[in-house]
Amino acid sequence: MSTPSSANVPPQPSLQVRPFGQLTPGQTPDLYLLTNTAGMQVALTNFGATIVSLKVPDRRGNSADLVLGYDTPHEYEADKSYFGSTIGRYANRIARGIFSLGGQQFILDRNNGNNSLHGGIRDFNKRMWTANEIPGEHGLALEFTYISPDGEENFPGTLTTKVRFTLPHDKNELEIDYTAAADQPTIATLTNHSYFNLSGEGSGDILSHVLQLHAACFTPVDSALIPTGEIRSVQNTPFDFTQPHPIGSRIRQPDEQLNFAKGYDHNWVLNKTHHDANVTPQLAAIASDPRSGRVLEVLTTEPGIQFYTGNFLDDTIRGKAGKRYPFRSGFCLETQHFPDSPNHPTFPSTLVSPDHPLHSKTIFRFSAK
Repeated sequence: MSTPSSANVPPQPSLQVRPFGQLTPGQTPDLYLLTNTAGMQVALTNFGATIVSLKVPDRRGNSADLVLGYDTPHEYEADKSYFGSTIGRYANRIARGIFSLGGQQFILDRNNGNNSLHGGIRDFNKRMWTANEIPGEHGLALEFTYISPDGEENFPGTLTTKVRFTLPHDKNELEIDYTAAADQPTIATLTNHSYFNLSGEGSGDILSHVLQLHAACFTPVDSALIPTGEIRSVQNTPFDFTQPHPIGSRIRQPDEQLNFAKGYDHNWVLNKTHHDANVTPQLAAIASDPRSGRVLEVLTTEPGIQFYTGNFLDDTIRGKAGKRYPFRSGFCLETQHFPDSPNHPTFPSTLVSPDHPLHSKTIFRFSAK
């Protein structure tokens, strides 16, 4: 009787840990490798609670890494593109770095022209997080914790943030659960900033990828990419992805909003079709790659999603194995509350307080056709 080839034996779910190198301050982050039986593998590091790699098979069963990133923690330390990182305290922009809360004005560090972007100069993606494996019957789970002290980047209150990444044993999806508790009123909105290329990182631009967004409106911006406060219909604009369109099909149209951002870098207002949309993730986006057959579905409890087409990438950025990451070689689908919400009372609130903790969930679901 012959013994089955090991190549035909599906991998067993596993979580492995290994050193990831050293950072300039002498800190030693780890790399956590999660593998399931369905062919998906995710590597995470506790520096920035970052997705370092995400490998998924294509229509022929060939696996490739779908997220842009680096091989060493030193490169993540110097990174200005937020590859794969957890973003906080405040994902996206706050105009002039100023907001008011409880009758007091707070002035944040400005790191994006005159604005605050993604939490400031040294935000969550440049911090060491504490990692803990969470036992589970249906998947592998790793939880990262970071305690941001009162006054860090000039935000009020101590904020204890937990981000749990779960890889189901038999499904090719990555679940991300965000929770944050504050000891006094503050603001927060969290997201993951992975850049996807469904053909494989370093394999060219993403303009032929096809995208559908479950959003009838978006929030237009001014020339500094700050929302004007308007919620505008996407109808008859290049921002209409209510039906699937190639990302590049209208990106060069003479549109003021596209000119401001050098492409797409805007927040879409997600359709909420269920009464429990703030608790149960709803389908927000579907991206597909005709070349590989890979499909990415994004589900979330968040009210918005920032679609960004890598407009600030250029050939000077070298990623994994020295690959160049040129203009528009990755796209982001950042689930979030709206940019600059503290300065727009009509936008969903980003207030976090002892009586009102933050909780949200996003799922990246992969398949091939």
